[in-house]
Amino acid sequence: MSNEIERLKTVIVGSGPAGYTAAIYAARADLKPVVYTGMEPGGQLTTTTEVDNFPGYPEGVDGPSMMVQLQQQAERFGTEVRIGMVTAVELSDEIGGIHKLTIDDNKIVEAETVIISTGASAKYLGLPSEQRLRGGGVSACAVCDGFFYKGQEVAIVGGGDTAAEEASYLANICKKVTMLVRKDHMRASKAMQHRVNSLENIDVRYNTEIDEVLGEQVVEGLRMVNNQTGEKEEIAITGLFIAIGHKPNTDIFKGQLNMDETGYIITEPDSTKTNKPGVFASGDAQDKIYRQAVTAAGTGCMAALDAERYLATVESKELTV
Repeated sequence: MSNEIERLKTVIVGSGPAGYTAAIYAARADLKPVVYTGMEPGGQLTTTTEVDNFPGYPEGVDGPSMMVQLQQQAERFGTEVRIGMVTAVELSDEIGGIHKLTIDDNKIVEAETVIISTGASAKYLGLPSEQRLRGGGVSACAVCDGFFYKGQEVAIVGGGDTAAEEASYLANICKKVTMLVRKDHMRASKAMQHRVNSLENIDVRYNTEIDEVLGEQVVEGLRMVNNQTGEKEEIAITGLFIAIGHKPNTDIFKGQLNMDETGYIITEPDSTKTNKPGVFASGDAQDKIYRQAVTAAGTGCMAALDAERYLATVESKELTV
């Protein structure tokens, strides 16, 4: 491991909408932010072909282009973007303390403030046909992409509250929604189950899993299998939504930051502050409810403002000592 230790004022971990928005605000506040991009520079939006619901793009924009523009905007104000992954952290408990971050297992940097924007990864089934058609009709966000399938027939996989909520959302805009539930019952709350069952254009298939997603370039259909009888059936659809959960990318912070049972970082109410002074969390790493690019960007702004105020407080205390 290199003995070189660099001291930085603000390190932003992650390069999605939250990270780059935090960088824009932090750079304008002269916090000299350094962004470490992680394994997926640009975050989840780089796998999205069309973004129609982010303000400021009246004609829509493709995800990779949008993230390049956000990076360029952050860099225009002085943000330094580094390709690299934070692989370990040692977070201080002291106000004004220095946080140590290990980059790619071989370099340590020190930071006065850390903004965590590592996001969350959608869980997929792992089928080759599903992975091949991601961006071609397979999506993990009905609220993000459902609009493109207005008036069409689609399917959704999952049995929890998120799946039930997204199925209901799709039912309002799509001709028919086939909902595949792996077990003989839903895990969703009774209220959400009642909502699903009250909508005539949702066809719930219990004990049913995907055998294969059909189509070469775009989704054209679905081959389902009943996991009790082995019976297979094909249906024609144009969109497939996977709603089996997300995993926040927060493993390296476990044992140091307060998290809920699934790994989402817990922040103070109306704040991005974590339980460690000078450490802030934004975006999908701490938001398991909305998970939208625009809300991630909003909390990225909040984190930068919180970091600026924290540093100002620390500096004022040092001056009075």
